[in-house]
Amino acid sequence: MQISHIALYVHDLEGMKEFYMRHFAAKANSQYHNPRTGLRTYFLSFEDGARLELMHWPDVAPSKPEPRRAGYGHLAFRVGSREKVDALSAQLSAAGCPVLSGPRVTGDGYYEVSLTDPEGNSLELVA
Repeated sequence: MQISHIALYVHDLEGMKEFYMRHFAAKANSQYHNPRTGLRTYFLSFEDGARLELMHWPDVAPSKPEPRRAGYGHLAFRVGSREKVDALSAQLSAAGCPVLSGPRVTGDGYYEVSLTDPEGNSLELVA
């Protein structure tokens, strides 16, 4: 069995699509739009076959990020090396994405940086 994709509600569909394409080399499909419901989506595909669906509803509620809550925790991207973690972390920080912690080696051996995307969704970069 394999996870098909992860879906993420966003406020700025085009901006978030561009963010993941620019910084994570995602490739987007054509936008899907359901005129009856107002739903708009993109599927973003990554080099290893993983997919992220960005979803936008006209009335999507604002999120209230809390560090420990049930549900979505973070998206982790394996970037290949400590040097690449550091470089992408610096690039994202310069683009305005807050670094929450790291770089550090976790208790389970990951070299990681925790940060958020432009809408406050938690991301991890791991070697």
